[in-house]
Amino acid sequence: MLKLSFTAVVLSLSALLSASAKDYTVHTFKKIQLTDKFWGEGANFGDFNHDGIMDVVSGPYWYEGPDFQKRHEYYPANTSFKLKKADGTEEKVEGFEGALGVNNTYSDNFFAFTYDFNGDGWDDIMIYGFPGKEAVWYENPKGREGHWQRHQVFDMVDNESPTFQDINGDGKPDIICNSGGYFGYATADWQHPEKPWTFHPISQKGNWHKFTHGLGVGDINGDGRMDLLEAGGWWEQPASLAGDPVWKFHKFPFAPGHGSSQMYAYDVNGDGKNDVITALNAHGYGLAWYEQITENGEISFKQHILLNEKKEPNEYGVTFSQLHSVDLIDMDGDGLKDIVTGKRFWAHGNHGDVDPSDPAVVYWFKLVRKGKGQADFVPYLIDDNSGVGTQVVAGNINKDKLPDIVVGNKKGTFVLLQEAKKVSKSEWEKAQPKPVAKSSGEKQAAVK
Repeated sequence: MLKLSFTAVVLSLSALLSASAKDYTVHTFKKIQLTDKFWGEGANFGDFNHDGIMDVVSGPYWYEGPDFQKRHEYYPANTSFKLKKADGTEEKVEGFEGALGVNNTYSDNFFAFTYDFNGDGWDDIMIYGFPGKEAVWYENPKGREGHWQRHQVFDMVDNESPTFQDINGDGKPDIICNSGGYFGYATADWQHPEKPWTFHPISQKGNWHKFTHGLGVGDINGDGRMDLLEAGGWWEQPASLAGDPVWKFHKFPFAPGHGSSQMYAYDVNGDGKNDVITALNAHGYGLAWYEQITENGEISFKQHILLNEKKEPNEYGVTFSQLHSVDLIDMDGDGLKDIVTGKRFWAHGNHGDVDPSDPAVVYWFKLVRKGKGQADFVPYLIDDNSGVGTQVVAGNINKDKLPDIVVGNKKGTFVLLQEAKKVSKSEWEKAQPKPVAKSSGEKQAAVK
């Protein structure tokens, strides 16, 4: 007969109770608005004052963590507009004209990245300006107040979804974009990162331009080398990059005719092959993941819609437009990467796109693997009055092991701090998104 000690029983019960309690966790977000002024369409975070606490950068300012109330100007903040009041008087407002005004304008700051470029141990800031303009990194003065030294390292970053990561496998980040009609990447001389970076075209010259949408990096074919993803297909990195060869192009319509946002390669369904995640139209509707399949011995993809391409609610009743930026990160610590995206507020002003007055939402879509080779993304609303810009960045800002989100756009700059709370089973069930029941007509259409 099997005998268990009292201690063993207690430990087993404790483990069960602990696991049960852990299962019932609700994730919410505390919103902090750093400013209501429009300075940029991107934002990021880093430790700029070297105090071990993450700070936030957006536009010409960085904001001290953990409360982000004190701001520092690291390049000239000399933009303003005149706001006409109801009584006919005018008020000077700092920043570009965004939600506080009525006219459509654009900033000169679309993307922010952080990295220690000169290896001195202090985080610097990289900015991509308006599409087609330069890439500049600002050198951290290591605690000295005033403007940071400006280093223009690349003259023309085309595409509205450029990124900054290692594509050539040397362990250092690269500027990844299209430029002058070519897809490619720019590399630094890391002994002199302040000098102009070298552009390496990976494609033939095409009609890609500064307002081209859709770009990403990932290993599609599993050979250990990063490939380049774009709205019309993917470019396979060759075994050698010597001499800047043209990469092999594999045509596939990830976002035909529209242009997507940031694109990711990730094994969504756990079958060992990387799939593709992207928005379908940066200024319209649609979000999807593309399951990698094999057809006639070649890599192809099967589309799985998460948000419909028209203003039609998905199975959870969710629809929104302007998915101009997407991030991919494990939001809840379950080991699977989730999607973070939302509505870009007033991408082309208060009447230039579909649904400009709809709530500026931010969502995270939890990846759930339902069975072998099956996957679903369950949408959780984070906020309905902030939205995204051309960039949305998720990462652990307050060091509680939970990813947070930072956004810059025409409504201002926001930090969304994630909070996890253990709740009862009934509270947890109440907080879960539930599929919307279909009408009999929809059911019949689905059967057909």
